[in-house]
Amino acid sequence: MVVYGIQLPVQSQSTLYAEPWEAAAGPDDLLAVARAADAHGFDYVACCDHVAIPRRLAGAMSTVWYDPVATLSFLAAATRRVRLLSHVAVVGLRHPLVTAKAYATLDHLSGGRLVLGVGAGHVAEEFAAVGADFEGRGGVLDETIDALRAALGPEEYPEHAGPRFAFRDLGQRPRPAQDRVPVWVGGSSPAAVRRAALKGDGWLPQGDPRDRLPGQIARLRRLRAEAGVEAPITVGAITEALYVGEPRWDTGRRALTGKPQALAESLRDYAAMGVQQIQVRFRSRSRDELTDQMAAFATEVAPHL
Repeated sequence: MVVYGIQLPVQSQSTLYAEPWEAAAGPDDLLAVARAADAHGFDYVACCDHVAIPRRLAGAMSTVWYDPVATLSFLAAATRRVRLLSHVAVVGLRHPLVTAKAYATLDHLSGGRLVLGVGAGHVAEEFAAVGADFEGRGGVLDETIDALRAALGPEEYPEHAGPRFAFRDLGQRPRPAQDRVPVWVGGSSPAAVRRAALKGDGWLPQGDPRDRLPGQIARLRRLRAEAGVEAPITVGAITEALYVGEPRWDTGRRALTGKPQALAESLRDYAAMGVQQIQVRFRSRSRDELTDQMAAFATEVAPHL
């Protein structure tokens, strides 16, 4: 069985995926989409993370990037079941105790619905602006995951001692509602796949096409086995853009469109590769069209997955 989640619209507006209608959208639209996800069996809603976008990248990335903790906390109060995923938190921009305080509070307030997705980041100016280590961000992320394991665990006074961060005898409450907050590692570089294999509860590939995923998944599982990690890992994938039904407008040549059974048949390929969760995205011209697509997917496509 493959579960399905969605990256929220509006909260990040890169030209790679944002629809035109999102430019004028706001909190009410976010609420409507999150509530639709909650009502229609989506496993999670996801929010991205950037602190500041330099002018050289603003044309492609835009400067619209909502804060994930604030956004997911806002949506937690309006939903009851759907999980809350940071996809992904650039945790190297912040001290692990600062990150832990924010996300532990989110998990506590939401009744244990947090999935902490983490990634290394890619914007040098962003790191420089906050005094973070861009060149060494891979090593920073490795240690930060270890520090967060401690700081998001059950202990009121967590302990960690590493080359970059050390803390003990510093109490943090409230504790997360979950005994173990899932940490999903994002990225598709060799280093990211290794990090997911050795340290993650899940892997969030970034843009791998279908023909590349089986090899990546095989390497992930091999590295995990060689390291003696026996715990299961949630393997994810981001699907092509979808449109349930026959659109009467140009959805782009790479979008998957058509009858529900045909879409389900195509998406079942992911399960055959060893994927357990797919992040779906839909072409849409308005908020209402998006929520209609979500409902159609949940009722007509998902039962055949």
